[in-house]
Amino acid sequence: MAGVADSEAARNVERREQHHEADIVVVGAGIFGCAAAFALANQGRSVILLERWMHEPDRIVGELLQPGGVDALRKLGLEHCLEDIDAVPCQGYHVILRGQETSFLYPPLTGDGEVIVGAGQRKEVNEYANGDVKEPVRPEGKCFHHGRFIMQLRKACIAHPNISVFETEVTATIKGEHSDAVLGVRTRTKDPATGNKTPDCFFGQLTIIADGYNSIFREELLGTTPRVRSKFYALELIDCPFPPAYHGHVVIGEQSLALLYQIGTHETRALIDIPTNHPAATPKAGGARGFIENIVLPSLPPHVQPSVRAALADGKIPKSMPNSWLPSTKQTHHDGVIILGDAHNMRHPLTGGGMTVAFNDAVLLSSLLSPTQIPTLTHHAAVHRAMATFYWRRKSLTGIINVLAQALYSLFAADDWQLRALQRGCFRYFQDGVTDEPVAMLGGVLRRPLTLARHFFTVAFLSIRLHTVALCGGSVLGWLKLPLAMVHAVMILWTACVVFLPVLWAESL
Repeated sequence: MAGVADSEAARNVERREQHHEADIVVVGAGIFGCAAAFALANQGRSVILLERWMHEPDRIVGELLQPGGVDALRKLGLEHCLEDIDAVPCQGYHVILRGQETSFLYPPLTGDGEVIVGAGQRKEVNEYANGDVKEPVRPEGKCFHHGRFIMQLRKACIAHPNISVFETEVTATIKGEHSDAVLGVRTRTKDPATGNKTPDCFFGQLTIIADGYNSIFREELLGTTPRVRSKFYALELIDCPFPPAYHGHVVIGEQSLALLYQIGTHETRALIDIPTNHPAATPKAGGARGFIENIVLPSLPPHVQPSVRAALADGKIPKSMPNSWLPSTKQTHHDGVIILGDAHNMRHPLTGGGMTVAFNDAVLLSSLLSPTQIPTLTHHAAVHRAMATFYWRRKSLTGIINVLAQALYSLFAADDWQLRALQRGCFRYFQDGVTDEPVAMLGGVLRRPLTLARHFFTVAFLSIRLHTVALCGGSVLGWLKLPLAMVHAVMILWTACVVFLPVLWAESL
């Protein structure tokens, strides 16, 4: 039997290498593409993985992997890719709101993965009362240089006996003569000797497209367009002190929002959010550099500012990337092809949920497309049923992460008094220590959409109470402002609904 298996494996290698044929063609050797290719190859599928450029990428996002993503990476058998890249633990968050600070850890979990509520602020948790005494586990994320991590994922795929990797630029899908079923893709492969590009083709029973946030296939296959409200501009800070260590730092100023986290022993990434068409970032005002120097820098803690000035000393415009929101879309209309990863679904990168979504999607996809479930991937009806299940089943995680990302961005980047009121309420919520379930959802380890709704509207009513006290307090005649406070309460609650419900609706359809 071993000889038969070896002979079949050899034939599959020949099909991939000589004839460019496989069970599955994956377009894009990024986060999702590598994870999906590896997971499906582990099931015995023959996989071709295509990537336009196999050099180490230099991106400014995809550097924070939440605990739920680390767990998914472990399930995929790719946890070793976090080794030897100078990855730094991420144990929680530290939020600074106009000089006030609060920090919180990821909450510990029981052996069954349940959150131990009430332990998020404590450094040590020794036991919990639930029958037997056990040692709980506090989850941990990882931060790293994106390019180093990608190269580890690609290295794992290259070493897999069921995967062949090709450096080639995918230009179009190939459809059958008598149907619209996708049979593979057309590409252009660069000759390393001459630099000329020659046409090529790759064929598979199923084509999985994961060509990233700037996908060339999204409009054709999904008919969707990302919505962009801002850009992240990136700085790399060297030996920047920012206690507490091993935390993601969110700094909210009067007109600014910055995210900082350590990505190596000596490097800290600073991401500065600049809203589209912000007047303080126009060329006349100094552009992105002017915005950072005049608006963001004064809001940062004094011990961080020297590192930021040093990073700006080169005089260059910092690298940037659009912050996009793209709700997920059902994929049951096209035979032979699916589109996933950032090409399919995106959220604001403020909460660092993108890779966690991608790896969990790869875990779910591989289980639904398993040979035990669908022996032959040309059975298009079976693949459509699997993708319909995929669409709904992923929402218990991705819906939470996506809604949190968009809602927290709206609050943290508040630009009117109602949002500022919600912002203060959210910060007080964190200060009061009600962080275990929210940060567990943010970290991808708690999948309860109703819990998210409960916490969000609890924050809304806390915001109303704080605003009412501030408006009516401090004077014996403050009660005269109660009618105005009631009007403000309705406006704050309405704003909370506008922030939360449309995103929840889009992620629930």
